[in-house]
Amino acid sequence: MISNQRFEGQMVHPMKWGKRYPAIGWINILLELTKFKVSLFAALSTLTGFVLSHQQLSGEIILPVMGIFFLACGSCALNQYQERREDSLMERTKHRPIPSGKIRSDTALKISLCFILMGSLFLFCGDNLMVVGLGLFAILWYNGVYTCLKRHSAFAAIPGALIGSIPPIVGGVSGGGHLLDPQILAIAFFFFIWQVPHFWLLLLSFGKDYEKAGFPSLTRIFTSAQLGRMIFMWILATAGTCMMIPLFGIGKSPAIHGGLFVAAFWLVWKGSRLLTARKQDFPFRSAFDAVNSYVALVMVLLILGAFFN
Repeated sequence: MISNQRFEGQMVHPMKWGKRYPAIGWINILLELTKFKVSLFAALSTLTGFVLSHQQLSGEIILPVMGIFFLACGSCALNQYQERREDSLMERTKHRPIPSGKIRSDTALKISLCFILMGSLFLFCGDNLMVVGLGLFAILWYNGVYTCLKRHSAFAAIPGALIGSIPPIVGGVSGGGHLLDPQILAIAFFFFIWQVPHFWLLLLSFGKDYEKAGFPSLTRIFTSAQLGRMIFMWILATAGTCMMIPLFGIGKSPAIHGGLFVAAFWLVWKGSRLLTARKQDFPFRSAFDAVNSYVALVMVLLILGAFFN
């Protein structure tokens, strides 16, 4: 139930819409708790892997896509349970469901476990135990390794990036491919590389917040100019990795190749602002939006390319 319990010694009252419209209140709480947009992105990358492997849409796509979506929802909710105290210290996260008192922490934990169970059942029904294992490994890596590691290292995003490569592998294997197929590994490697600038740009957009919560921060190790150059190199690597994907027989249409080239050029152009920005006006947030928009565009192009092969 929506709670007005004390959290960290402070009384937090439930929001008015939660009292007047409890169903709407719960929907909003679930969307926040499960990081709906992040979970949806994971599902879309699974869809991308499936279509590239299967070369068509079919009813079989439902189980892996829904399985990864629910697993991602459960993993994100579990992460918010794990970091509830840190979230209460940061401006960006203090209004999340648990630290704001909209939901009890034990209730959030139960919800996260229910989503993980649902996701596992969807993958299990796909009759591929390797896919189930991959999905559960993603939970273990994100909630067991990355969540703990980022409390001790500012470079946790690099091993943590492995999480982003798993959904497209699940999609590819579910679509009939083999775990070690070059095409599947090429897509997985692209998503792995993308995750590093994605994570770092998000952290740097709220660097002071993370320092206040006790997380190690890159801003304490490097200057803004150094960080800009480092992240720009990862952005270059993201664009370059994507441009290598057609070498593995993915997206044979010249139009798709042209679209990937234009998208990569646009990303590098947007990322180049990190090299020339003034110290007091560093564009970490705009670069973060550009990197995410680029990956979304690449997924659309690759899916379209599968139907033009």
